[in-house]
Amino acid sequence: MSTSRLTTTSYVVLGMLAMRGPSTSYQLKRAVARSVGYFWPFPHAQLYSEPKRLVELGLLEVQTEDEGRRRQTFSVTDAGLAALTRWLREPSEEPLQVRDVGELKLFFAELTDPADIRALAARQVAQHEERIATYEDMQARFGDRGELAHRMVPLRLGLAMEYAALQFWQDLEKELEKELA
Repeated sequence: MSTSRLTTTSYVVLGMLAMRGPSTSYQLKRAVARSVGYFWPFPHAQLYSEPKRLVELGLLEVQTEDEGRRRQTFSVTDAGLAALTRWLREPSEEPLQVRDVGELKLFFAELTDPADIRALAARQVAQHEERIATYEDMQARFGDRGELAHRMVPLRLGLAMEYAALQFWQDLEKELEKELA
Protein backbone atom coordinates (compact mmCIF):
# COMPACT_ATOMS: atom_id res chain seq x y z
CA MET A 1 0.00 0.00 0.00
CA SER A 2 1.45 3.35 -1.03
CA THR A 3 1.33 6.00 1.65
CA SER A 4 1.62 8.72 -1.00
CA ARG A 5 -2.18 8.93 -0.97
CA LEU A 6 -2.25 9.67 2.77
CA THR A 7 -2.71 13.19 4.08
CA THR A 8 -2.07 14.70 7.48
CA THR A 9 -5.76 14.13 8.18
CA SER A 10 -5.24 10.45 7.35
CA TYR A 11 -2.56 10.27 10.02
CA VAL A 12 -4.72 12.14 12.53
CA VAL A 13 -7.45 9.53 12.02
CA LEU A 14 -5.00 6.62 12.22
CA GLY A 15 -3.30 8.07 15.29
CA MET A 16 -6.51 8.83 17.16
CA LEU A 17 -7.87 5.35 16.50
CA ALA A 18 -4.56 3.76 17.49
CA MET A 19 -4.59 5.68 20.78
CA ARG A 20 -8.33 5.50 21.55
CA GLY A 21 -9.29 2.18 20.09
CA PRO A 22 -12.40 1.55 17.96
CA SER A 23 -14.44 4.73 17.50
CA THR A 24 -17.23 6.20 15.42
CA SER A 25 -16.63 9.32 13.34
CA TYR A 26 -18.56 11.32 15.92
CA GLN A 27 -16.30 10.02 18.70
CA LEU A 28 -13.26 10.91 16.58
CA LYS A 29 -14.60 14.43 16.06
CA ARG A 30 -15.05 14.92 19.82
CA ALA A 31 -11.62 13.48 20.61
CA VAL A 32 -9.91 15.68 18.01
CA ALA A 33 -11.73 18.78 19.26
CA ARG A 34 -10.39 18.10 22.77
CA SER A 35 -6.82 17.37 21.72
CA VAL A 36 -5.03 17.91 18.40
CA GLY A 37 -7.76 20.27 17.21
CA TYR A 38 -6.22 22.96 19.40
CA PHE A 39 -3.09 23.05 17.25
CA TRP A 40 -4.07 21.30 14.02
CA PRO A 41 -7.45 22.66 12.91
CA PHE A 42 -9.18 21.22 9.86
CA PRO A 43 -12.77 20.73 8.73
CA HIS A 44 -14.40 18.15 10.97
CA ALA A 45 -16.37 16.84 8.00
CA GLN A 46 -13.13 15.12 7.01
CA LEU A 47 -13.48 12.93 10.11
CA TYR A 48 -16.57 11.46 8.48
CA SER A 49 -15.17 10.97 4.96
CA GLU A 50 -11.54 10.07 5.72
CA PRO A 51 -12.21 6.88 7.73
CA LYS A 52 -14.25 5.49 4.82
CA ARG A 53 -11.38 6.24 2.44
CA LEU A 54 -8.92 4.56 4.79
CA VAL A 55 -11.14 1.47 4.89
CA GLU A 56 -10.90 1.31 1.09
CA LEU A 57 -7.10 1.49 1.38
CA GLY A 58 -7.09 -1.37 3.90
CA LEU A 59 -5.78 0.81 6.74
CA LEU A 60 -8.98 0.68 8.79
CA GLU A 61 -11.68 -1.86 9.40
CA VAL A 62 -15.31 -0.91 9.88
CA GLN A 63 -18.09 -2.59 11.82
CA THR A 64 -21.64 -1.41 11.13
CA GLU A 65 -24.48 -1.89 13.60
CA ASP A 66 -27.14 -4.24 12.27
CA GLU A 67 -30.02 -2.21 13.70
CA GLY A 68 -30.89 1.27 14.87
CA ARG A 69 -28.74 4.09 13.59
CA ARG A 70 -26.36 1.62 11.89
CA ARG A 71 -23.37 3.46 13.34
CA GLN A 72 -20.01 2.62 11.88
CA THR A 73 -17.15 1.92 14.26
CA PHE A 74 -13.65 2.12 12.81
CA SER A 75 -10.49 0.41 14.03
CA VAL A 76 -6.90 0.40 12.80
CA THR A 77 -5.62 -2.59 10.84
CA ASP A 78 -2.04 -3.86 11.09
CA ALA A 79 -1.35 -2.12 7.76
CA GLY A 80 -2.78 1.12 9.15
CA LEU A 81 -0.62 0.90 12.26
CA ALA A 82 2.43 0.19 10.10
CA ALA A 83 1.70 3.24 7.89
CA LEU A 84 1.26 5.41 10.99
CA THR A 85 4.50 4.12 12.51
CA ARG A 86 6.42 4.84 9.29
CA TRP A 87 5.02 8.38 9.22
CA LEU A 88 5.88 8.97 12.88
CA ARG A 89 9.48 7.90 12.25
CA GLU A 90 9.94 10.33 9.34
CA PRO A 91 11.49 13.64 10.32
CA SER A 92 9.27 16.64 9.67
CA GLU A 93 10.93 19.24 7.50
CA GLU A 94 7.85 21.36 6.90
CA PRO A 95 8.05 24.89 8.28
CA LEU A 96 5.86 25.88 11.19
CA GLN A 97 2.43 26.80 9.88
CA VAL A 98 0.43 29.50 11.59
CA ARG A 99 -2.98 30.29 10.17
CA ASP A 100 -3.90 33.29 12.27
CA VAL A 101 -6.67 35.50 10.92
CA GLY A 102 -5.64 38.23 13.35
CA GLU A 103 -2.16 38.28 11.86
CA LEU A 104 -3.63 38.33 8.35
CA LYS A 105 -5.80 41.32 9.24
CA LEU A 106 -2.76 43.01 10.76
CA PHE A 107 -0.95 42.62 7.44
CA PHE A 108 -3.64 44.75 5.79
CA ALA A 109 -3.81 47.25 8.66
CA GLU A 110 -2.84 50.21 6.49
CA LEU A 111 -6.19 49.86 4.73
CA THR A 112 -8.23 50.48 7.88
CA ASP A 113 -8.50 52.83 10.81
CA PRO A 114 -5.94 52.54 13.68
CA ALA A 115 -8.84 52.27 16.14
CA ASP A 116 -9.97 49.11 14.32
CA ILE A 117 -6.50 47.63 14.69
CA ARG A 118 -6.46 48.52 18.39
CA ALA A 119 -9.83 46.74 18.74
CA LEU A 120 -8.35 43.76 16.89
CA ALA A 121 -5.38 43.73 19.27
CA ALA A 122 -7.67 43.89 22.30
CA ARG A 123 -9.74 40.97 21.02
CA GLN A 124 -6.59 38.97 20.27
CA VAL A 125 -5.37 39.58 23.82
CA ALA A 126 -8.66 38.23 25.17
CA GLN A 127 -8.57 35.19 22.86
CA HIS A 128 -5.01 34.28 23.83
CA GLU A 129 -5.82 34.73 27.52
CA GLU A 130 -8.80 32.38 27.08
CA ARG A 131 -6.67 29.79 25.29
CA ILE A 132 -3.96 30.02 27.95
CA ALA A 133 -6.60 29.46 30.64
CA THR A 134 -7.88 26.42 28.74
CA TYR A 135 -4.38 24.98 28.33
CA GLU A 136 -3.45 25.65 31.96
CA ASP A 137 -6.67 23.95 33.06
CA MET A 138 -5.74 20.92 30.94
CA GLN A 139 -2.28 20.94 32.46
CA ALA A 140 -3.71 21.08 35.99
CA ARG A 141 -6.22 18.28 35.33
CA PHE A 142 -3.98 15.89 33.42
CA GLY A 143 -0.38 16.92 34.13
CA ASP A 144 0.13 14.42 36.97
CA ARG A 145 -1.19 11.44 35.01
CA GLY A 146 1.90 9.52 33.95
CA GLU A 147 0.10 7.65 31.19
CA LEU A 148 -0.60 10.99 29.50
CA ALA A 149 2.92 12.41 29.84
CA HIS A 150 3.66 12.14 26.10
CA ARG A 151 0.45 13.98 25.23
CA MET A 152 1.35 16.80 27.61
CA VAL A 153 4.53 17.69 25.69
CA PRO A 154 2.66 19.37 22.80
CA LEU A 155 0.63 21.24 25.41
CA ARG A 156 3.86 22.83 26.69
CA LEU A 157 4.64 24.03 23.16
CA GLY A 158 1.09 25.31 22.76
CA LEU A 159 1.37 27.27 26.00
CA ALA A 160 4.71 28.78 24.97
CA MET A 161 3.25 29.87 21.63
CA GLU A 162 0.15 31.31 23.27
CA TYR A 163 2.24 33.28 25.77
CA ALA A 164 4.40 34.64 22.93
CA ALA A 165 1.33 35.65 20.92
CA LEU A 166 -0.27 37.20 24.01
CA GLN A 167 2.85 39.28 24.68
CA PHE A 168 2.95 40.44 21.05
CA TRP A 169 -0.70 41.56 21.01
CA GLN A 170 -0.43 43.21 24.45
CA ASP A 171 2.62 45.18 23.26
CA LEU A 172 0.85 46.17 20.04
CA GLU A 173 -2.24 47.23 21.94
CA LYS A 174 -0.11 49.51 24.18
CA GLU A 175 1.66 50.99 21.13
CA LEU A 176 -1.66 51.71 19.46
CA GLU A 177 -3.09 53.26 22.61
CA LYS A 178 -0.13 55.69 22.69
CA GLU A 179 -0.59 56.52 19.01
CA LEU A 180 -4.29 57.18 19.40
CA ALA A 181 -3.93 59.21 22.61
